[in-house]
Amino acid sequence: MKVQVLIPLIAAVLMPAAALATPKANAKEGHEIYESKCQMCHGPNGEGNANLAKMLQATIPPLGSKAVQAETDVQLRLVIEKGKGKMPAVAGLSATQVGDVIAFVRTLAKK
Repeated sequence: MKVQVLIPLIAAVLMPAAALATPKANAKEGHEIYESKCQMCHGPNGEGNANLAKMLQATIPPLGSKAVQAETDVQLRLVIEKGKGKMPAVAGLSATQVGDVIAFVRTLAKK
């Protein structure tokens, strides 16, 4: 009985961490998705579409701002998948594509 429990445990410990990691998100792919799904509201550089914000009476925070960049990837994923405030959910994206968009958003961080 103990051997049956220990073998899978030992295998899990010895398995390389890389095999357990999820694939790295692709910011380039994320940029392409951003251009087709997000740019209309968030603008080409993530600064927000001021005219649209005014029309919707909404605030579109700059994606490179400290506030947005302070959000965790999980929080950003929820905003993309579920929406937030007046921002609707972004439909038709796989989990990988959402990760790619998040990777692109991270490239917009103010330095």
